[in-house]
Amino acid sequence: MISVQDGQNRVLARILGPTPAEIVALPRALGRVLFDDLRAPFDVPPSDNSAVDGYAVAGADTPSHGTRELLVIADLPAGAVFDGELAPGRAVRIMTGAPMPPGADTVHPQETVERLDDRVRVSALARGANVRRRGEDIRAGTIVVEPGTLLRPQELGLAASLGLCQIAVHQRPRVALLSTGDEVVEPGAVRRPGQIYDANRFTLRGSIEQCGGAVLDLGIVPDARDELRARLGEASAAADMVVTSGGVSVGAYDLIKEVLREIGTIEFWQVAMQPGRPLAFGGIGDAHFFGLPGNPVASILAFMLFVRPALYKLGGRRRLFHEVYEARTLEPMTKKAGRREFKRGVLQMREGRWEVRTTGPQGSGILSSMVHGNCLVILEETRGDVASGETVLVEPF
Repeated sequence: MISVQDGQNRVLARILGPTPAEIVALPRALGRVLFDDLRAPFDVPPSDNSAVDGYAVAGADTPSHGTRELLVIADLPAGAVFDGELAPGRAVRIMTGAPMPPGADTVHPQETVERLDDRVRVSALARGANVRRRGEDIRAGTIVVEPGTLLRPQELGLAASLGLCQIAVHQRPRVALLSTGDEVVEPGAVRRPGQIYDANRFTLRGSIEQCGGAVLDLGIVPDARDELRARLGEASAAADMVVTSGGVSVGAYDLIKEVLREIGTIEFWQVAMQPGRPLAFGGIGDAHFFGLPGNPVASILAFMLFVRPALYKLGGRRRLFHEVYEARTLEPMTKKAGRREFKRGVLQMREGRWEVRTTGPQGSGILSSMVHGNCLVILEETRGDVASGETVLVEPF
């Protein structure tokens, strides 16, 4: 067996490059990964403008103490431009976002002034107050979003503010997905005695799509060597990555490793972790191959640890791993030294620090623990049993 970290390093070493670019309309770029630098073609804001509704004046016309009356010569709504230059003793009623009139450098909020017909009485105010300066958000030529960034609504809004209507993103990695075994059956079908419904394929499909992958769902493959060989060959020809669940242990009907040796390569197939020790990683043709365990929790955990960072790298992301934090345990936890263990936990903030407890029984077939929990509790290889009150690492879901 190899360690989790060694396995992750070997997986990522096999992912040589990200997917190429494609151009998509900006509204369709949410959740995609930016391909090129996103640079500002102009200053943002493009000119000095008012931060409030009020009256634009020259700083020299603002008294240092007391009040002063100024003649209001125009109204300036957002989107309009003042024609000419503001003369001394004059003011322009201005709305939020409207460009500052030439000659004005200060805005008095309307709630701090007194309007007297065509005049306004202003009081002391710092010169330059309530003005957004040209380029104070972004300077022309600045890289505002780096390649490899997952595009969220705020990045799309920023791109739109720069006038972009389309954007270059990485193509979605193509992932062929299938389940194996005579014991699994499609939800909605008649389930015979001894059979279970196929939960893994739906968990994995959702996980792949959350990671930005495009899924080719090839259904369930029975425990038949020739059919498995044919379906894996079909999958590898159509996808960048092939992901299966089940059939990677040492049972008589666990055929994945044998077939993979015939038509592809195996990099490793056992990892010192609990749950999820049996895990086959290799390749078929140009496609990367992941054979995940059949137990539901082990399957999704193996995905999170090995397939997810591989998909992130293949999809062009800069950050491949999620953040981990420290938390204090609220209960003792059993642990065997020599392997890394992952328990499903419930993480909460109390009195300024994170605390965590397990979801209860931690069997690798208890998929409900992934629903009731909100994090993984990570117990390192060198660690033994954990006492209540000790500090552990957690990774929120």
